[in-house]
Amino acid sequence: MNRKIILTCALTGAGDTTAKSEFVPVTPEEIAKDAIAAARAGASVVHIHVRDLQTKLSSRKVEYYREVVERVRASEVDPVINLTAGMGGDLVLDPQNPTAQLPGTDLVSGLERLPHVEQLLPEICTLDCGSLNFGDGSNLYVSTPDMLREGAARIQQLGVRPELEIFDTGNLWFANVMVQEGLIYPPPLYQLCMGVPYGAPVDPGLLHAMVNLLPKGAEFTSFAIGANQLPWVAQSVLAGGHARVGLEDNLYLSKGVKATNAQLTDRAVGIIESLGAEVATPDEAREILDLKVQIPAGA
Repeated sequence: MNRKIILTCALTGAGDTTAKSEFVPVTPEEIAKDAIAAARAGASVVHIHVRDLQTKLSSRKVEYYREVVERVRASEVDPVINLTAGMGGDLVLDPQNPTAQLPGTDLVSGLERLPHVEQLLPEICTLDCGSLNFGDGSNLYVSTPDMLREGAARIQQLGVRPELEIFDTGNLWFANVMVQEGLIYPPPLYQLCMGVPYGAPVDPGLLHAMVNLLPKGAEFTSFAIGANQLPWVAQSVLAGGHARVGLEDNLYLSKGVKATNAQLTDRAVGIIESLGAEVATPDEAREILDLKVQIPAGA
């Protein structure tokens, strides 16, 4: 296998994981340091969420994103920056009165999920391509076709590459519709997310079925959560795709051994190289994905 693999490190995510590992970064400075360390370890792309400094839960504050991005851009490394645009889709319902929203709800329009993307112009931002029962209980992730079309059109106007987050086959179906409608410039970039309750289960057969549904010329990455993360690097590469690791999806390097983002990245580099492939440099990733670097005026 002689090809370049784009390796993404997803640094912190939105999950309530900070009490489970001291290595999960919280502050903008910590997230930026992890991004730089992951890039030094070989990550082509760094995927960035930010967290509230008091609660340590997910945040949509533009100033936090700005600090992370500016710190990474000012460093000696130059990874592709991928900002989440998925925050603002959480709806927690009272099961006895489903017209009532419970604490934890953070539901805004598709455009209201994009101000940090509009101001910072990352090379990539995510676009979650459907709604989902998000785990047990009454937590829904909401991303309707109308929201998605509106968001995709705005992202296209900005010249940012959307990473189409696919949590189940219906998400993939609608993402393909947006590609057909011209809302996604080629080459479309898909992220096939496996094992997130209750989306697509971790199953190599299902991965290959989803890959077979991708449009011609598409690029894809796939990841699996928890203990499946590192083995899934090989699964994704062998299926013809790229790879993702990081503390957003998995906290351990091996059983009982907590990981850092740099360690997970380094381990993934080894897996990719053991398959006879090479990890793409950030500039090679930019070429593969036809990214257009845009830096806001005054940045």
